[in-house]
Amino acid sequence: MRRLSHTAAKTGAGTRRAAAKAGARTRPAATKAGAPARHRDHEIAVDSRETVGAAIERCACALRRARVHFGHGTDNARDEAAELVFFAAGIRHELGRSAYSKKLAARQVDLIDGLLERRSVERLPLAYLTHRAFFAGLELYVDERVLVPRSPIAELALQRFQPWVTARRVRRILDIGTGSGAIAAACAMAFPRGRVDAVDVSAAALQVARRNVRRLGLEKRVRVLLSNYFDAVKGCRYDIIVSNPPYVGRAEIAKLPREYRHEPRIGLASGADGLDSVRAIFAAARRHLEPDGILVVEVGNTEDTLMRVFPKLPFIWPEIAMGGGGVFLLRARDLDAARD
Repeated sequence: MRRLSHTAAKTGAGTRRAAAKAGARTRPAATKAGAPARHRDHEIAVDSRETVGAAIERCACALRRARVHFGHGTDNARDEAAELVFFAAGIRHELGRSAYSKKLAARQVDLIDGLLERRSVERLPLAYLTHRAFFAGLELYVDERVLVPRSPIAELALQRFQPWVTARRVRRILDIGTGSGAIAAACAMAFPRGRVDAVDVSAAALQVARRNVRRLGLEKRVRVLLSNYFDAVKGCRYDIIVSNPPYVGRAEIAKLPREYRHEPRIGLASGADGLDSVRAIFAAARRHLEPDGILVVEVGNTEDTLMRVFPKLPFIWPEIAMGGGGVFLLRARDLDAARD
C-alpha cells in the first residue's frame, strides 16, 4: 500500500476511550454567585468518545510496543494504524486528516481493539484481518491463500513500463505467479487495449485472483489460468512478461519474521539460493516474448546473487520512487545471454 500522507500529521491529545461504556463523562456546570445549591450541583454530559486521530495514535503506540514486523503493504506503525482504524471505522483514506476529528462509535472501537490484539498477538499481516490490500491504486481482496500484494512493480505498471515499451503497441501481457491477481489487474488498467494472461500453479490462489478480476470488471481482458510457468500458454507471445515469483533462499526463509509464516510458502521459497523460479523463467521467456518485448521480474534481496550467477546479462534496475527495489528488466534480445 502506498504510504498514507495523512499519517504524518500529529493528532489531538487523548489516546484511550473512557472506561464507561456509556461513552460520556460529566463536569460541573458554571454557576453564578449566590445561585441555589441545586444549580451548582447540576451536571451536563460531555462527549468523550475516542476520535479517529486518537485511535491512530493509540494503535501506533501499541504496534511499536508489540514490535510487530511491517512489510506487508506498510513500513511503519503509523501507516499500519491508519489502515486499521480507517477500515474499522469505514472511512475512505482519501478523506485523510479531515477524518481525524470524527468520533468513533463504541462498536467501532471494539472492532479496532479486536484487530489490534490479533495483529499484535498472532502476528497476522493486517491485510489478512481486513481482507483488503491496495496495489497500484486498486483495492483488492486478499486472504491466506495468496501473498499480500506489495511489489514495487506497481509503480512500473502505473508508469506503463515506460520508457522501455511503446504503450500504444502493447497488446498482450503475461503475469507469472499472479497470486491475488494484483499485477495482472494493474497491467490491465494501465493498458486498456491490452489482454492479460494471469497464471499460477496454485489453484487456491487463482480463486482469489478470479474474485479480484470480477470485482474490478476485468473478465473480458484478464484470463486466469492454472499453469506451471509457461505450460498453459504454449505458442503464445507477449509484449510484456512480468513476474513477482518466489525468490527467498533456504537460509533466509528460516529467518523471516513471524508474519511471513502466515503466507503460502509456495509463494516465497525458491530453492537453495532463491533463484529456482528465475531460472525457470529464463529457460522459456525468450520463446514467449515478441522481438521488442520486455521481461520484468522482482527478485528482492536476491539481487546480488542473481548478478553473480548471471554475470553476462545486462540487467536494468529501474529506480522505484515510492520505495523498494530488487526489480530488474531485460529486453527480449538480451535473454540470449542467459543460455550461455
